[in-house]
Amino acid sequence: MALTGRAALLAALGSLPVGIWEPSWTGILAVNAPLAVACACDFALAAPVRRLGLSRSGDTSVRLGDTADVTLTITNPSGRPLRARLRDAWPPSSWRPGTETTASRHRLTVPPGERRRVTTRLRPTRRGDRQADRITIRSYGPLGLFSRQGTHRAPWTVRVLPPFTSRKHLPSKLARLRELDGRTSVLTRGEGTEFDSLREYVPGDDTRSIDWRATARQSAVAVRTWRPERDRHILLVLDTGRTSAGRVGDAPRLDASMDAALLLAALASRAGDRVDLLAYDRKVRALVQGRTAGDVLPSLVNAMATLEPELVETDARGLTATALRTSPRRSLIVLLTTLDAAPIEEGLLPVLSQLTQRHTVLLASVADPHITEMSKARGNVDAVYEAAAAAQAQSERHRTAEQLRRHGVTVVDATPDDLAPALADAYLALKAAGRL
Repeated sequence: MALTGRAALLAALGSLPVGIWEPSWTGILAVNAPLAVACACDFALAAPVRRLGLSRSGDTSVRLGDTADVTLTITNPSGRPLRARLRDAWPPSSWRPGTETTASRHRLTVPPGERRRVTTRLRPTRRGDRQADRITIRSYGPLGLFSRQGTHRAPWTVRVLPPFTSRKHLPSKLARLRELDGRTSVLTRGEGTEFDSLREYVPGDDTRSIDWRATARQSAVAVRTWRPERDRHILLVLDTGRTSAGRVGDAPRLDASMDAALLLAALASRAGDRVDLLAYDRKVRALVQGRTAGDVLPSLVNAMATLEPELVETDARGLTATALRTSPRRSLIVLLTTLDAAPIEEGLLPVLSQLTQRHTVLLASVADPHITEMSKARGNVDAVYEAAAAAQAQSERHRTAEQLRRHGVTVVDATPDDLAPALADAYLALKAAGRL
């Protein structure tokens, strides 16, 4: 079998006569000099790395769990062909564990004066901004004996957005909203609803809705139909303090709260209500105000992308004061926070009346499904102790929720998978009851 390239060269060099028993400088040079010349020629024929031109294009945002393609264009301005290996470095959270080596390394050949493209496919595992790091290029000569290496920087940022997994519940909630809005035969009336139109009475209608004046002017009995009020103001308040960092399943509580907030924002904007966002712990982390119905959801997603839990105790007084400044008129304030006894009793309850006397308050909290599983454990002493601890935790949680309800707060306490639809249902119930 014929040898080619580097293997052929080394075989040829190895076959040169050398004095085995009596090595001399002449013999050593006879072997090493051709090898040195070959390496020097190979190094000289390798395309220079510093003169390469690099530019990027591709995706600038991606939802968590999806893939983003970033294309790197390499231009070779030299007169020598580029034979190279390239590593496009990104932060470790840009890929799933174990896939970085294959995803970030590329082989390429670029003829003189031409350009080639390579695509790096990212699959981020965390929200936030992912910024490209250094690009390392190793350029080889035609024999592969020697190489040049250098690094370049081609800045690029990919923003990883919340996944919004609760979007699948939106069609069913919109169907319920259409019922409340009078677009179907199911009509509701509440204290805060608006008059919509008149129609003919059908058996089963509420007799209190009969419009006697309109009935007197026509031959049929007329009833008034109602629709929920529009253009209400909703303030979503995300607590980004230490309690939001607690992990439930594979994600922090903050991620489940954001997912629930996005579903509620999408539903409320379709209902004609105005939605704002405030993220707060000891200072404002994000604030979105005054967006139109078509722009509110992208604005919220973009603002939430870089939010991370802060390991500080949330300042309830500061949160309340900021919420009141953000919502000077009567609004629905949705607090996405914890139901743990200490933060509620020592932080929120003393200042809660400032919110409830002017606004309708709804509190949503992420429950840990593992606590429910522990409460059912039996079989040995350890399991019984775990069940007792879980039962005590659930009892404290229920007691805290009941305290809030006595202050006029609507409480939603659900697991991460159920929190978003439960919060949407609570919003629709308030709307149906005319409390918005």
